[in-house]
Amino acid sequence: MGRRLELNQKLVDILGDSKRVYFQPPENIKMEYPAIVYSRDAAQTDFADDNPYRNTQRWQVTVIDQSPDSPFLEKVAALPMTLYARNFKKGQLNHDVYNVYF
Repeated sequence: MGRRLELNQKLVDILGDSKRVYFQPPENIKMEYPAIVYSRDAAQTDFADDNPYRNTQRWQVTVIDQSPDSPFLEKVAALPMTLYARNFKKGQLNHDVYNVYF
């Protein structure tokens, strides 16, 4: 299984509903909330003797929920190599953004 699919499964396990975990959703899709949206953001490459020996993808994972105290925030934050980035509100929805190295 690819790394993205492994991350997808972890996010589905957190949310408990595969239909509300979205990978790079198109703008015209009607999402159901609470939801988790994620996309590839960057990569960290480590070098030895000028050669890459490890490449770790960074994913932007956003928890979207009407509640500012969503029960999913702590579950995403508990993923290994996860950093909280920011929060913003759009309409009636709270967006909490994490950077996940996976």
